Amino acid sequence: MARASARHILVATKEACEALKVKIEAGEDFAVCARESSQCPSGRDGGNLGEFGPGQMVKEFDTVVFSGEVGKVLGPVQTQFGYHLIEVTQRTA
Repeated sequence: MARASARHILVATKEACEALKVKIEAGEDFAVCARESSQCPSGRDGGNLGEFGPGQMVKEFDTVVFSGEVGKVLGPVQTQFGYHLIEVTQRTA
């Protein structure tokens, strides 16, 4: 069964999410941005969500994690919780 490890940053608006993506792509550390900006408790751990399988996260999040490029910052991804930047750190088929 497929498994993935990912980290994310959750914010309230698409604009805030896009601004963080620009900062990270310009060299800001993802984990530091997560600690400073994420509204998810995982922000304290640099946005780390650990390892999980398909169906364990909300559909929009799940789709990106199991189809997006590993190691690239993906998003903004809108879910019922807000807007996410997602980085898939590892994935197995």
